[in-house]
Amino acid sequence: MAASTPDPSQHAPPGRRLDILRADVGASVVVFLVAVPLSLGIALASGAPIMAGLIAAVVGGVVAGLLGGSVLQVSGPAAGLTVVVAELINRFGWQVTCLITVGAGLLQMLFGLSRLARFAQAIPPAVVHGMLAGIGITIALAQLHVVLGGDPQTSAVDNVLELPEQLLRLHGHAVIVGLCTIGVVLVWPRLPDRLRLVPGPLAAVTAATALAVLWPDVPRVDLPGGLLSAVTLPSLALLPDGQWAGVIGGMLTVALIASVESLLSAVAVDRMHDGPRTDADRELLGQGAANTASGLLGGLPVTGVIVRSSANVRAGAKTRASTVLHGIWIAVFAIALIGVVEMIPLAALAGLLVVVGVQLVKLADIRTAHQHSELAVYLVTVAGVLVLNLLEGVLIGLVLAGLLVLHRAVRARVRLEETGDGTSGPLRVVVGGTLSFLSVPALSRVLGEVPAGAPVRIDLIVDYLDHAAYDHLDGWTKRHRATGAWVQVSEPGAVDAAEHPRPWFATWSQWRGDATASPSAPMLAGVAAYHERTAGLLLPTLRELAGGQAPSGLLLSCADSRVMPNVITHSGPGDLFTVRNVGNLVAGTSVRAAVQYATTVLRVPLIAVCGHSGCGAMRGLLDGVPTDMPDGALGDWLKAGAPSLRAFRDGHPVAAAALRAGYGEAEALAMVNVALQLDVLRAQGVDAELMGLYFDIPTAQVLVFDAAANEFRPLDSDTPLAPAGR
Repeated sequence: MAASTPDPSQHAPPGRRLDILRADVGASVVVFLVAVPLSLGIALASGAPIMAGLIAAVVGGVVAGLLGGSVLQVSGPAAGLTVVVAELINRFGWQVTCLITVGAGLLQMLFGLSRLARFAQAIPPAVVHGMLAGIGITIALAQLHVVLGGDPQTSAVDNVLELPEQLLRLHGHAVIVGLCTIGVVLVWPRLPDRLRLVPGPLAAVTAATALAVLWPDVPRVDLPGGLLSAVTLPSLALLPDGQWAGVIGGMLTVALIASVESLLSAVAVDRMHDGPRTDADRELLGQGAANTASGLLGGLPVTGVIVRSSANVRAGAKTRASTVLHGIWIAVFAIALIGVVEMIPLAALAGLLVVVGVQLVKLADIRTAHQHSELAVYLVTVAGVLVLNLLEGVLIGLVLAGLLVLHRAVRARVRLEETGDGTSGPLRVVVGGTLSFLSVPALSRVLGEVPAGAPVRIDLIVDYLDHAAYDHLDGWTKRHRATGAWVQVSEPGAVDAAEHPRPWFATWSQWRGDATASPSAPMLAGVAAYHERTAGLLLPTLRELAGGQAPSGLLLSCADSRVMPNVITHSGPGDLFTVRNVGNLVAGTSVRAAVQYATTVLRVPLIAVCGHSGCGAMRGLLDGVPTDMPDGALGDWLKAGAPSLRAFRDGHPVAAAALRAGYGEAEALAMVNVALQLDVLRAQGVDAELMGLYFDIPTAQVLVFDAAANEFRPLDSDTPLAPAGR
């Protein structure tokens, strides 16, 4: 069994434990207020007894909260399973569906004991997000009919086809109540923080319930009894003959969807807090136990729910006690305040679910799928869920994702380019990806476009080259050379690797080893190596940037050869507008012109000044510039650094912090100099955010200026950095 997740309150001192308990109690109340209307609405949308949603919320909070592997995740009935549960109820009835929930829970516990949680993470995000979007659209379409005063149809397609007629015959006051709920939920996040102390779903349902008091004809929640009387044991008595395959398939479907949704939610919750990370296998055990208990008691299936979990984290929860307490509050509410539940209009719950369903379709997920060339997988999964059913939609999405991976794995990208002036220069054939026998036709077509006798260079930027492709390429090369043409086959990153192993950031002397060569030799060799190994990789990006630049910031750094702006900021072409001079000083017409151009024409939002250790300019300021230099240009330039030297000698706080940290005088002066150059920029009124950097060459570490503490600190420090302002 997975190891238990540590509880931060176990080893806390007594006073700290009391603070943690206060935070957990407060957060549990917030989550309780969010969970009640959502649980009722999900039960309504599923076609289950209304109280089944509250039973699942209680069990999810208490059982999954105690046994699960995520400390702050809140479990309960989820919109992601609404469509599946509705189909199961329509096919088998409610009591058999409860049995399916029990079986799904047992399967989840088996998943946890078998340590299968890591395999759930292999499902492509585009499929998962497409599945949730399809479910969301299905819920929204169905509940929109309820908002309009009608009855939902059996499928998403039918709901779309019936919607025009539903709009033509709106059903009285229920429409106003439902639209009121939707309006409050949508407007609530835009209200002042003081008002938003009450969760949006609770505010919307409360407002709609108060409005419905004016119209007794609006349908309301109808409960035959309280929470205890709603407990329903699962039963096989109503199972039609020969339906066991469908029941087992339902168990597997619920188990898989609930497991994936819970693990994805747990990962998202881990990103929201700095506490213990999720034990995925234990989380499946906890979710399985909760589903088993929920099914036995007549509740809906349970999963980890991101809406409630995020509310829990934002409300300040510290331990799993918050999750457990929220389940207890729901139980008390469902037993003691049953009359309040029966006052809620059905149209209010439907309006809440319309918004919940629409929110499952996230533009961020669509953009991410597009950026990773998986938009087709996302859209196909959505369409499959809407037109067919959830399981078939997911399977279609997985099949398409697999086909796309196979296509990318076997496809080589082959293109023919001209170099030089387009007439006398050699042609260039660039091959990227996987060059296998499947790509030989494309390779043959492009090579066939090379004129006889034309000089050509073939760059193989490939991760795999099989025998068939090699044989075809070798045969074509020999035939082309036989015409008297020049042919060079290059494999960037592999050529001369044994003789001159080098990373891309190595110095000329490290990879060439010819210190006695002429002064121009290293530069020319570097240019040649750039064309051989790098130009082809940069070409697509540079083509996009050919029409202009829109850098994300200006970096003013020292001209020292050891300072590598693009390397230490991990930036590429088009990212930084760079200005370099001796001592990284904001001085002179050239620097002022560059700053003006960057802020007024390019409109960069950030200006960073970067100093470094071992700076000759700072040493020159400390020691005095030699007087025997030819024209005094260096001395004149370094006069702009005099204020930094005075501030250093007057005990500037940055210097004091640097010296306490063990840095030498030159290094401390370099840090002071960065701080003062930021002051100069601020005095000039530049319209950009300011940032100070310091590159410590011996450790290859970049430090960032903390304006509040007046010191340079690593980014990985526990204390957040205070910005340098504008």
